[in-house]
Amino acid sequence: MENLIITSDKHQLDIEYITRFIAQTYWAKDRSLETMQTCVDNSLNFGIFLHGKQIGYARVVTDYAQFAYLLDVFIDEKHQGLGYSKILMKYILENELLKNVKVWRLATSDAQELYRKFGFTELAKPENMMELMR
Repeated sequence: MENLIITSDKHQLDIEYITRFIAQTYWAKDRSLETMQTCVDNSLNFGIFLHGKQIGYARVVTDYAQFAYLLDVFIDEKHQGLGYSKILMKYILENELLKNVKVWRLATSDAQELYRKFGFTELAKPENMMELMR
């Protein structure tokens, strides 16, 4: 798409915009700017920009070989339904640094159909998964 840029350059991200959006979501309600900055600092980030304005974001926590966890994926409400989430997902999964990662994980309560288009499925053995929530 014309005038669409996706970048992993942390310095180009609008951290205040990302924080405002993320803090309103069901998965990260009230996340602070400081916490979001820590997340950005310790992740591989993907900002999606249209005409120079950020319209979405995603981040990946990974070892770049065996495992990657996809988090905080969003497209601004004004731009949803126009295919930008699919463009962003394709870009992430084909990214040179990530294209050979073996195991991908994510958690979502509402976007299963989007992720299924990229090969994500429910856990084969959810009984083997554990978590620690603090």
